[in-house]
Amino acid sequence: MNDGEDWYDWHRPYADPGSPLAHRLRLVQRHIAAWLDEHAGKPVTVVSVCAGQGRDILDVLAARPDAARVGATLIEYDPRNVATARARVAAEKLETVTVMQADAGDLASYRQAVPADLVIMAGVLGNISDGDVRTTIKALPQFCAADATVIWTRTRRTPDLTPAIRRWLTDAGFVEEAFHAPDGVLFSVGIHRFTGTPQPLPADGKIFQFIA
Repeated sequence: MNDGEDWYDWHRPYADPGSPLAHRLRLVQRHIAAWLDEHAGKPVTVVSVCAGQGRDILDVLAARPDAARVGATLIEYDPRNVATARARVAAEKLETVTVMQADAGDLASYRQAVPADLVIMAGVLGNISDGDVRTTIKALPQFCAADATVIWTRTRRTPDLTPAIRRWLTDAGFVEEAFHAPDGVLFSVGIHRFTGTPQPLPADGKIFQFIA
């Protein structure tokens, strides 16, 4: 991953509950919590792509008495974000959560993490090229268990790629369950369920490169 963004400082707007980033986080967390409720009482697996400090999934798990049934893998490249996420995992005693320092654009990083029941792609599709967005969506059946759910985010800044993303997800075997495009902000959050056939993960390959 080669880009000029400081991905540790990128998280600072979370400190302001009125910021668009904090708004987006709450919306993603709400869907993660609802998904866990819908799958109550059974073990589930989660993979978070470019997880950052893991706030979306870790905040939710820290508040749940059934967190031990959730096997989660967070894949993040920045070592400071990895350290922050690992410290939170340790503090909350989330023993079924693994934080990997790895390039989430490399398929090899997912060997021990997929297929997953829930795939979180928050802050990914808006920081890669349009071509890589399409490549990543085509690869999602290799990440997903049967009937998996994908939660994704993307800016609607002009030119808005979200209509194409939603179409590409349909082509890849997903059914849209929700799409949020709140007024007054540019972010969007999509929830798609996989109805296709899971595909094997290749031994290696590249699906995206951050270009922030």
